[in-house]
Amino acid sequence: MELKDQLAIVTGAGRGIGQAISKRLAAMGASVILAARDTEQIQRVQHEIEASGGSAHAVQLDLRNEQSIAKLAEVIETRHQRCDILVNNAAIGNIGKPLHELPPEDWDQLMATNLRGPYLMIRAIAPLMIRAGSGHIINISSLAGHGPLPNGAAYSASKWGLNGLTYSVAEELRPHRIRVSVVAPGSVNTHFGGNIPGKNPDKKIQPDDVAHVVAMLATQAPQSFVSEVLLRPTQKP
Repeated sequence: MELKDQLAIVTGAGRGIGQAISKRLAAMGASVILAARDTEQIQRVQHEIEASGGSAHAVQLDLRNEQSIAKLAEVIETRHQRCDILVNNAAIGNIGKPLHELPPEDWDQLMATNLRGPYLMIRAIAPLMIRAGSGHIINISSLAGHGPLPNGAAYSASKWGLNGLTYSVAEELRPHRIRVSVVAPGSVNTHFGGNIPGKNPDKKIQPDDVAHVVAMLATQAPQSFVSEVLLRPTQKP
């Protein structure tokens, strides 16, 4: 129960990596705000966490909508007056076609979710952490933010951007004793991006592997922080 009495927000909490992170943090004692567009999915996760003795609350959230994020922040401030952990996990891929074939509206939607969304979340939640003089923001990026991704240039660009955002915000918030980290996994065994022919899902990174890293980051000694974790499968799928 290392995170007892702490409040955590996880975006994209309804499935995959977000679900695994939410369950791990709840098992460690945190009260978890499950945020996502699909209320049915996050309500299911809430019930599963509560059935295991944990604490969770499902809140519908559209990262593309600034008012939706502002409303969430207002609820957090009114009911809890604090946020100890913010995990910016939600993302979309739109992988499978070269950049010159990608419609501008698809580019805008991807950037709105993958990059503008974390910016809006940090903008809304960081003041609570600054007031408390503590907190940890953990952004879930990708190895695609460190190298080329043919037929996924927009997704890759969004993750390169998220990495740069993380490094810079970490420096901005260090004087307030707020830590900002990024986790960049390789191919994870989820629905995300679809199944690539010839890839062995059992050899891929599993959602619980990412949750394990987040748990380690969230329980670090307060005098230090890991700025980035690159997570690769032991064997190539």
